[in-house]
Amino acid sequence: MKQFLITVGAVLTAFFLFFIALPFILIVSIAAASKPVAPSSVTLLVDLREGLTDQSRPTPFDFITGKSLSTMDVVQALHNAASDPKVKSVLIRLPEGGMMPAAAEEIRAAVLHVRKANKTVIAHSQGLYPDTLVMASYAVGASASELWMQPRSAFHVTGIATESLFYKRAFDKYGISPEMEQRYEYKNAVNPYLYSDFTPEHREATLSMLGGIYESLTSAVAQDRPEKKRDAAALRAVLEAGPYSAEKALELGLITKLGQVHEAEREALSKGDANTALLDVRDYNRMSTSSGSVTIAVINAEGPIMTGKGVPQAFGGDAQILSDDTSKAFYDAIDNDAVKAIIFRVSSPGGTDTASEQIAQAVKAAKDAGKPVIVSMGDYAASGGYWISADASAIVANPSTLTGSIGVYGGKLAIGDALSRFGLDMRQIGVGGDYAGAYAAGKEFTPAQKASISGWIDQVYEAFIQKVAKGRNLAPEKVRDIAKGRVWTGAQAQKIGLVDKLGGFYTAVDEAKKLAKISDNTKVKLVNYPNHNSPFAAFGAAADSATNGLKALSFFGWAMSDPQAEAVMRDVKRARMQEEGANVLAPQPY
Repeated sequence: MKQFLITVGAVLTAFFLFFIALPFILIVSIAAASKPVAPSSVTLLVDLREGLTDQSRPTPFDFITGKSLSTMDVVQALHNAASDPKVKSVLIRLPEGGMMPAAAEEIRAAVLHVRKANKTVIAHSQGLYPDTLVMASYAVGASASELWMQPRSAFHVTGIATESLFYKRAFDKYGISPEMEQRYEYKNAVNPYLYSDFTPEHREATLSMLGGIYESLTSAVAQDRPEKKRDAAALRAVLEAGPYSAEKALELGLITKLGQVHEAEREALSKGDANTALLDVRDYNRMSTSSGSVTIAVINAEGPIMTGKGVPQAFGGDAQILSDDTSKAFYDAIDNDAVKAIIFRVSSPGGTDTASEQIAQAVKAAKDAGKPVIVSMGDYAASGGYWISADASAIVANPSTLTGSIGVYGGKLAIGDALSRFGLDMRQIGVGGDYAGAYAAGKEFTPAQKASISGWIDQVYEAFIQKVAKGRNLAPEKVRDIAKGRVWTGAQAQKIGLVDKLGGFYTAVDEAKKLAKISDNTKVKLVNYPNHNSPFAAFGAAADSATNGLKALSFFGWAMSDPQAEAVMRDVKRARMQEEGANVLAPQPY
């Protein structure tokens, strides 16, 4: 009876997926793929309040749920708007909290590009409230022609502060033993498990990073706000004396005008004619195409770096850099004779050394094929994110991009003692060498296991050092001095040779043209590799998901009907739970 019900369920599921859901996906994908007609006169609306990813991740349901906004969407739209006669002005809605500093710097540069084309940019804020990075939001607003604030709103831009939660005292109290290795003292990811406060190195690196970001953002604001001439030091003194009301911020020359958002909208629309329409930046991008006589490939990489391959994210989800997919994108660009250079857009906190090295070899293959690779760093390109960038022909980063972190960590949390206090006992058995059970959650590393893990981490760290030394043309001793797991801002990284130029995506485009010997006045066509923008790619992904789902359902039916298989499934589930417990902080080089 159980098997019969499962079979009926599988048939009904298959019927729904293939005769109702998938045709629906196909229809809406075709509808979504149709390009709208651009109005003859527009004010471009850029609403930053929903938050930004670094890179665009479209799905076939964007027309229903709304496409998420990315830094690249905004920057490309503003860059195109500067030379588009249909765009008369730009209206930016600022977030009430913070945003990533590197994203703010890149959007600021794009805003200034629009203003250079003699087009008005109005930014409106309904309040700037205490947040770790609200300074970045203010920097975007300050770059506009006019910065408006809603009357009686808050201007709480006074600096940058952050806090970390440390677990050591709780671990000591409850019998949890953090078994960690780090290379070296600035690789601070494991410090909250090992200490109850910042170490001197942790404090030094964090204050240096925050100070660099603060200096970069306040210098930009001092340059962009003309109401009262102040250098960066004078501006910081005024900000740090806050917080203020919007009215006081106006009096101090920190903003341009007070007004409701509908008033700012009306002012922006007045820069056109009576038929000027407000157009969302995402809709504007759908109307824009990249064209040119020379092709430059753009390979996007956002998220943690892992081995394997995937499919277009038809139903959303967190971004990942999968080594098979990213490497294939490089080899596809290499095989296309029309591609003269490659821009590698990287925004990643890191990942595994094996996945990173696979991608790094693809970067090298492109260079060996005579196609320069220019890395454009987004919010961050640290650890594994720097590993995949190190061998590029050139590296471009925003001043506040977080990069470097050339280091390794690994370990586990031994929770056996903690569980025993609640009457739970973990016991391990196994065959083979002593190292086979190294990551068991119930006990600490043996001296031999610890020595093996330490040796492995040393090997990965040395490989990282050599990778950077060769890619950046630096002496290994120099790299060891600036490595040790330390995170640098883009501006700091440029001074020590880890970054070549400061700037955003279009700075990388200019560098690609230079290295590929393309003349400055030649218009280039930017082509994404791989192209996941097609709704048909997402449709295929959905079909694959449906097929895999039916296979899994069939397997589930077999497992539930076989007593022996059911016992195996229980053991697998139990082992997986133990494995997850053991790998709370399993070997992660980055």
